[in-house]
Amino acid sequence: MSPTRTESVDTPAGEARITWHTAREARLVLALSHGAGGGIEARDLQALAAALPARGITVALVEQPWRVAGKKVAAAPKVLDEGWRALWPALAKPGLPVVAGGRSAGARVACRTAAELGAAGVLALSFPLHPPGRPEKSRAEELLGAGRPALVLQGGRDPFGRPEEFPPPGAEHPYELVEVPYGDHGFAVPKKAGLTQEEALAVITDTAGEWLERLEV
Repeated sequence: MSPTRTESVDTPAGEARITWHTAREARLVLALSHGAGGGIEARDLQALAAALPARGITVALVEQPWRVAGKKVAAAPKVLDEGWRALWPALAKPGLPVVAGGRSAGARVACRTAAELGAAGVLALSFPLHPPGRPEKSRAEELLGAGRPALVLQGGRDPFGRPEEFPPPGAEHPYELVEVPYGDHGFAVPKKAGLTQEEALAVITDTAGEWLERLEV
């Protein structure tokens, strides 16, 4: 297990919190925030925090101010972005390149702010391409407009957007998309699926680790 420490950061939206999972000889920081329906206890965030420090990647799990304050409803996108921007100097303080990321709403924040903050890349977990049952309400432009190398890890049965619903990557908007078979929006897999929950999480950690190692920082 990597050493962990917790840091509080004041933002215009209130107090935020960073839990650091530090690699001994880190080459970059992966900053990950949670979604609108939960916190950093999410299975994918915890799996990445446990697995990546051994690969030389420090993982910073970020709790947005609304979550630290104990509220049950996420703040508006503008407020989430404001909190993330205010956190960025603390994330960059180790002096390493920072990859912005998160799950669901956290992935949207990372995409919207990556270019202006100078992120080395974007890791989007369960990117909410559209509200469930509302494919016409696409948020693809947030992903395509990230302006940084991006990896999307998406559950095969995610009601917020199945992998086949995403726009094809192109030269103008390069990104990689990898399906987590049978996964829902929280990457849970049915008991009768063709792989176990542990194997599904290994797809996430192995794919993310390999992509981060290839990333030019």
